[in-house]
Amino acid sequence: MVVQNDFDIDLVLSKPLMAFIATICEEGPRSSPVWFLFEDEVVWLFGTESDSFVQRLRADPRCALSVVDFDLEAGLLLHAGIRGTCTLGEVRVDRLKRFVGKYLGSDEAVWNAWFVQRIVEPLEVMICLTPETIVAKDVSYFKTGPDFASGRRPVE
Repeated sequence: MVVQNDFDIDLVLSKPLMAFIATICEEGPRSSPVWFLFEDEVVWLFGTESDSFVQRLRADPRCALSVVDFDLEAGLLLHAGIRGTCTLGEVRVDRLKRFVGKYLGSDEAVWNAWFVQRIVEPLEVMICLTPETIVAKDVSYFKTGPDFASGRRPVE
């Protein structure tokens, strides 16, 4: 399944980073920013029935997800590209809490009540993106030349 693996994909996908999901529709390709949870070797997303990316996935479950871990000062640029197919189902509360906790912390008592009421509680669709390919590419040499910012040398 993994096409290229320059770094520990689990390490990057466990960070509270934004992802962009690319979907398709009759009018052409679309891209939406999303939060995500990488668990059990799949990507979990959440949405509502009115979200356009959910509607597009219902019509055509093929998609691509991009995640970038970027630190300009350190010269770090790690890209994870995941292509696969989604299945949509009902929300599992335990997984939803881990998903939100990745970004807001594990202590639910400090979660922003406004955000929880207006954004989290309406989530009604749980999306499972099963990867067909994963490309984990370290291109951190953009600032350092042939030496990687992470201290690794490119494969020759």
